[in-house]
Amino acid sequence: MAALLESLSEQEWETPSLCAGWRVRDVAAHLTLSQMGLIPAVVAAARARGNFNRMVHDTAVRQARLSTHEYAPRLRAMAGSRKKAPGVSHLEPLIDVLVHGQDIAIPLGRTRPVPAEAATAAADRVWPNLFPWRPARKLSGLRFAATDCSWTAGDGELVEGPIAAILLLLTGRVAGLPQLSGPGVKRVIPEMSAGGVGGPQGT
Repeated sequence: MAALLESLSEQEWETPSLCAGWRVRDVAAHLTLSQMGLIPAVVAAARARGNFNRMVHDTAVRQARLSTHEYAPRLRAMAGSRKKAPGVSHLEPLIDVLVHGQDIAIPLGRTRPVPAEAATAAADRVWPNLFPWRPARKLSGLRFAATDCSWTAGDGELVEGPIAAILLLLTGRVAGLPQLSGPGVKRVIPEMSAGGVGGPQGT
């Protein structure tokens, strides 16, 4: 992820990401906050009056004032660390780097491979009810099956494809839909298009 950020041009930093209202710069800034401590998190929550989405957005916007040269070193400094933001498991940073990596790469026309093993671990954490996505509720009546690994979830009409594309769908992104097939896809399109992605949280 750090290497991708180091390769971006000035124009690419300002490109809209997959998240409505978020630039590539904002999403990258959000990633550098993965190890936010308890006290800064409490202060940020108080500023946002307890609104989770507003807190995440506001902290990213404040962090995005940094020079873009600072983001890659900050990500590299976190590599291998078990430190994480309060209230999340050790898997949330993995979900962040996989999904937000696509939030950045896809609008830029960049190819960013997602290892199937990592995406499977992330999908296991997201499914069925991880806040704020709660995919089993939003995508009820569908059965998901990865075609590049043994991951399956849900009951109902089949939606199948690469686990990376399924992970994007579970976290509220429609960008992976062209890679998915099966009778359940026709149900996904109107439901997801109506909601959209309001920010990195996928809410």
